[in-house]
Amino acid sequence: MYDSLFSDSLAVLPVWVLGLTALALVLIDAFRPNAANATDAGPLVPWLTVAALAVALGIEALRMSGDAVGVFADHLRVGGYAAFANAVVLLGALASTVLSIPYLRRTGHSLAEVYVLILIASIGMMTLAGSGSLVTAFVGLETMSVCLYVLTGLVRERERGPESALKYFLLGAFSTGFFLYGIALMYGATGTMMLAAMPEALAETGNVGLFVGGVALLLVGFLFKVSAVPFHMWTPDVYQGAPTTLTAFMSTASKTAAFAALIVVLWQAIPAGTNATLVLAVVSALTMVGGNVLALNQTNVKRMLAYSSVAHAGYILAGLAAANATGYGGALYYLLAYTVMNLGAFGVLAALEHDDAHGAVQSLDDLKGAGFRRPLLGATMGVFMFGLTGFPPLAGFIGKYQVFAGVVEANMAWLAVIGVLASAASAFYYLRVVGVLYARSDKDTAIAPGVPLAAPPVLTAVVLIACAVALLGLGLLPGGVLEATRAFFDGGAAMAVAP
Repeated sequence: MYDSLFSDSLAVLPVWVLGLTALALVLIDAFRPNAANATDAGPLVPWLTVAALAVALGIEALRMSGDAVGVFADHLRVGGYAAFANAVVLLGALASTVLSIPYLRRTGHSLAEVYVLILIASIGMMTLAGSGSLVTAFVGLETMSVCLYVLTGLVRERERGPESALKYFLLGAFSTGFFLYGIALMYGATGTMMLAAMPEALAETGNVGLFVGGVALLLVGFLFKVSAVPFHMWTPDVYQGAPTTLTAFMSTASKTAAFAALIVVLWQAIPAGTNATLVLAVVSALTMVGGNVLALNQTNVKRMLAYSSVAHAGYILAGLAAANATGYGGALYYLLAYTVMNLGAFGVLAALEHDDAHGAVQSLDDLKGAGFRRPLLGATMGVFMFGLTGFPPLAGFIGKYQVFAGVVEANMAWLAVIGVLASAASAFYYLRVVGVLYARSDKDTAIAPGVPLAAPPVLTAVVLIACAVALLGLGLLPGGVLEATRAFFDGGAAMAVAP
């Protein structure tokens, strides 16, 4: 018993690293000499957070090969697809934290609790992504959600901050009710909380109607977390109200964790005959079209990226609706590409923001000509906008191609056609941002020859360049990552959901 407990605890070493670091940060902040300065946690707290996330990321990266294995009586999975999803989550957390160090210090909100919440939220996301039972899925989901509610309302002086946090909390609590009720019905139909055991248990009990009702309610909870239509209404307000670098965190890491858990539910828990894939295909089509249409008329770039996030959730849902190894593997690859692209886009916005008495301004007019004044930010933003549009040879194109290939393989070519047309429509609002960045303004003509142009903070520049290079590298050399993500789901078990 003790040997098993020790080995299981060792298997979740990244969680221990993050958890113990979070506790240490609380103590460091409580006893630091200049604790009276409540608006600045000092350099030690953020850099310990970066170090913990980097160590955890390194451990997960070494565990990606092979299949996922169960620990703690199979309630949690480590290695394989779980390690890949956790690595993407940690990548989003790490890059967001590095971007947040200069951003939060500049805005006067470099609080120790921000970095503690990032670590605890990451633990919840990893628990959700590696869940082997509905119990761990719920625990991970709520741990993640509570932290994000608080982070959303971090800037209390800004009118939209508390409003966004309250809206996120109320709607999140509502969706949690659906999620819990779905868990109760699925347990009542099968007599088990273990995802892998549900198909066999359902065959023995025959409570298909009750099980389908539970799956429907569970999907509502998941679709809310990934911002799928018609459960997306919270997304633009929350993205706009939250601090920009923390928006990058919640838009990438939380979406990765929720999609990874949903993949496992579809892959292992839902047998053929429940029509789950047809429902996901319809929701995917609505999400792709709805997200892109709503983004077309936005003048606030953060709200535009929020609706863009909705549309990208639709692309990923298309891979899940395919219910085959190509679709699932393509969805995981797309999550990695999306994380890199969105981190970069929000990182550029954070560097371009200027504060007034009411908070940050991020309208298209405010960005006019910024590409001339800040060449690095303009160039990298162009790369990220082209990547989000799906231009080759960037990773966004490869990701979309892969999920649509899975859809065609599942004989749902109509969904792929809708996805391609929706993606083509997105070029209007993505490329409009690039055009605005390089539109001449009065400020540009005022720049005298020889005057050095404004540059972003060094940490921000490093993250943006790394994201741009990674986006290009994943697009030019996608083979290894695509083979790995597909291999996670190759075999008979991957066909648990029939298209």
